Amino acid sequence: MNDSKLSELFPTSTDQIPAEYRIEPIHQREYLLDGEMRPWNGPVSEVYSPVCLPDADGTLQRQLVGSFPVTGPTEAVEALNAAVAAYDNGRGEWPQMSVADRIRCMETFIGKMLEQRTLVINLIMWEIGKNLADATKEFDRTVKYIYDTIDTLKNMDRNSSRFRIEEGIIGQIRRSPLGVVLAMGPFNYPLNETYTTLIPAILMGNTILFKTPKHGSLLHYPLLEAFRTSFPKGVVNSLYGRGANVIPPVMQSGKVNVLTLIGSSRVADELQRQHPKLNRLRSIMSLDAKNAAIILPDADLNIAVQECLLGTLSFNGQRCTAIKIIWAHRSIADKFLAQFSPEVSKLKPGMPWDAKVQITPLPEPTKPQYLADIIADAAAGGASIVNDGGGETTASLFKPAVVYPVKEGMRLYREEQFGPVIPVVVYDDVEEFIDYLITDDHGMQASIFGTDTAAISRLIDPLVNLVSRVNINAQCQRGPDTFPFTGRKDSAEGTLSVEDALRSFSIRSAVATKDTATNKEILNEIVGNHQSTFLSTNFIF
Repeated sequence: MNDSKLSELFPTSTDQIPAEYRIEPIHQREYLLDGEMRPWNGPVSEVYSPVCLPDADGTLQRQLVGSFPVTGPTEAVEALNAAVAAYDNGRGEWPQMSVADRIRCMETFIGKMLEQRTLVINLIMWEIGKNLADATKEFDRTVKYIYDTIDTLKNMDRNSSRFRIEEGIIGQIRRSPLGVVLAMGPFNYPLNETYTTLIPAILMGNTILFKTPKHGSLLHYPLLEAFRTSFPKGVVNSLYGRGANVIPPVMQSGKVNVLTLIGSSRVADELQRQHPKLNRLRSIMSLDAKNAAIILPDADLNIAVQECLLGTLSFNGQRCTAIKIIWAHRSIADKFLAQFSPEVSKLKPGMPWDAKVQITPLPEPTKPQYLADIIADAAAGGASIVNDGGGETTASLFKPAVVYPVKEGMRLYREEQFGPVIPVVVYDDVEEFIDYLITDDHGMQASIFGTDTAAISRLIDPLVNLVSRVNINAQCQRGPDTFPFTGRKDSAEGTLSVEDALRSFSIRSAVATKDTATNKEILNEIVGNHQSTFLSTNFIF
C-alpha cells in the first residue's frame, strides 16, 4: 500500500541533499585489463539510485548515478588471457614473488584505496541505499580486514619458515597459489564481501578476474587505478557486462582454477556446470540462507526483541546472515509480538545520509512489488501484518512488515525474502523447529534465545550439525572476521575467515629430500645464497 508520508522523506530537489553527499554522475568509459585502463566506446549500463526525486509531474524517479561499460565475450576472454599470462603456470612475476614483496604491494594498495574513501562511501550510499553509518563501516571494516589478512599471512609464513626433519626426510612446507581466480561479489556488501575473497586470493599469489555486481558496480571504478599501480600487470583484471554474456566463455575455457561467488545457489550450480573439468575447479562460495531464530518460553524478551530487531532489519534485512524467520513458543508469542512489533514500527525511514536513519530505499527496482506479493500470499493463507504501518511503500521505500502466523505452504515459510519482511511462526515443541532446519535447503546460521541452560544445550547439539554457526541470545552475523564463515547444504561451499580464506586460495606444497650430508649441503647453499623464494628461512616482521 502507498503511504504519502513516505514520499515526504525523499528530497524534492538536489538542494535538499547535503552538499557533502551530492554526487555528479560518473560515466565510466574504461576498465582495467592487463595493467592498462582500456578505453571503452561500446554499450553501457546506466546506474540509477534507489534515492528518488520528483519529476516535473511530481512522480518520484530514481536518480542517475552514472554508467559503466557493458563488455562482451571478446573482452571477457581478453581479461582471462591476461590473468592466465600473468600467472604463467606459476612462473609469472606475481606467483614467483616472495610473500614479503606481495605484502608490500598490498600495503601500497591500501594507501591508494584510502585516498578514495569519501567517494566510495558516497557511491555505496547512492548505488545501493546503504545508510551513511553502515557505508562508512563497510569501507573501514574492509581496510581493517586487509590489514588483518596481512598480519595473518605474516604469521602463517613465519610458521612455515623452518625446515622439518621426520623419518629421515628433510622438508619445507609452504602454501602455493592455485592459479586464476574468478571472483564475483554481491550487491548488498559490494565492497566488503568482494574484497574478503579478492584480497586473500591476490596475496596468496593468484591472478584475478573480478566481476562487479549489477548493483554497486560504479563504486569499484575509483579503485581500479589503485589496483593498476600497486600490482604487476595482469594480476587484477576487471570484468564488466552481463553475467550471462561474459561468464560462460570464461568458465567454458577450463582455465579458471578457483571460482568464488557470493550470491545464489542457482547461479553457483550453473557456473560450475560450465567448467569442463570440475575436479580442477575449487569453489569458495557464500550462497542462500534462511537463518532462523527460536525464542524459548523462558527467554529474556528484552534481549530477544533487540537482537531480533538488529538481526532481521540491519540494512533492510538484505544480508545473507540476517534472521529471515522467527519461531516463537506459543506461551510467549503474543507477548513477544507485543514488544517486537512496536520496535519495528519505530525504526526511522529516510534517505541514506539522514541522521540515525535505519530503513533506507531498496536498490532493486522490483523488490517492493516482490515483498508485497509474498505478504499477499501469506495473507491468503491466514497470516497478517501485525505492526503499525508495516508494508506501506512509496517508490523505493518499504516499511518493514511483521507477518504472523506464518506456516508451511506460505512462500515466506521457505523462501528467502532478502528484504524487510519478518515472518513469525508459532510452535509448541522444539522438535518442530529442528524438523524445519532438517528439511530446509539452507544451513548457514541459527539463533537461540533463552535462559534455561538445559534447554539451550539440548538445542545446541543437533543444531551444530544442521547449520554452521549457532548464536546464543545474539543475532546471526558474520563477524568477527577471525571466526569461520561458511554454511551447510545450499548455503555455502568452502570456509571464509581471515585465515581460512588464505588457506582456501592456496595449497600446501612441500620440497623434500633425504637426510644426507650432500643434501644438507645443497639445501644450505640454496637457502644461504637466497636462490629460491620457496626454500627460505627469511622471517617476516
